[in-house]
Amino acid sequence: MNLKTGSIDAFKKYSRFSSLKEFNTHVEMWMSKVKGEFSKGELVALKRLVRYSAKHPGVSNAKIGTMLKAIHEEFNGNGISRSTFKRMILKATALGIFTVHETERKNGSQSSNLYVFNRFPNSEPPKAKQMNHQYKADIPSKRPHKEIKERKETSLDETFTSNIVPKPFIDLVKYFFPNAKTIEEYWKMTMIATKRSRLTLDSSTTLEMAIQSFKQLISKIKSSTKVKNQFAYYYGILNKKIGRHVQELFDNWLHS
Repeated sequence: MNLKTGSIDAFKKYSRFSSLKEFNTHVEMWMSKVKGEFSKGELVALKRLVRYSAKHPGVSNAKIGTMLKAIHEEFNGNGISRSTFKRMILKATALGIFTVHETERKNGSQSSNLYVFNRFPNSEPPKAKQMNHQYKADIPSKRPHKEIKERKETSLDETFTSNIVPKPFIDLVKYFFPNAKTIEEYWKMTMIATKRSRLTLDSSTTLEMAIQSFKQLISKIKSSTKVKNQFAYYYGILNKKIGRHVQELFDNWLHS
């Protein structure tokens, strides 16, 4: 949505936090999960944006130029580039850390963006404990070439999988987990990851990344690597692939 530019007080209502302490707590939770997705310079940019989101917790309409100048002064002239700051914005929005709204002046020209930080999604992955409670997937055998066993329970086989799940994905997953609920859960993780990316990915790209991510998961399991929660691990692999895809799109845009 396009908003009319104004002072930060005009955007107070967009804050999703009751206090600065609560906002900082949610930022810390985000960082505990996704800090590794950012370069050193991008983290500097993100931390600066967090500082400029303190007056009304989680909301900022500071100009990129203003924040770059502050970083430059803080590090005695060793600042970061505008492109680094923009890469941070692209990654953070793809990960769901904050949402960016364009603002415009009264004459219709574009002004500085409004950044609205999101609460850490307590009900969404990666939350291994929660998913372990709901889905008790088998821990794979320590023998690398032994077949991966599906959990022992009375359940519907892969032929009962919802038609929402693409057939190529079903055909791959059923070889290791011939269970409708398990296959659907892996696809659910796929949909959550793509939704949080804030990108409109075409179905073929989504399917390709999902298949490659699942193959990588199986390869890791077969190599005797201990995977405590297969759903969470798959989600993490896919999320990184989406992040790299976002980076490639940004680089192409930057050099176009």
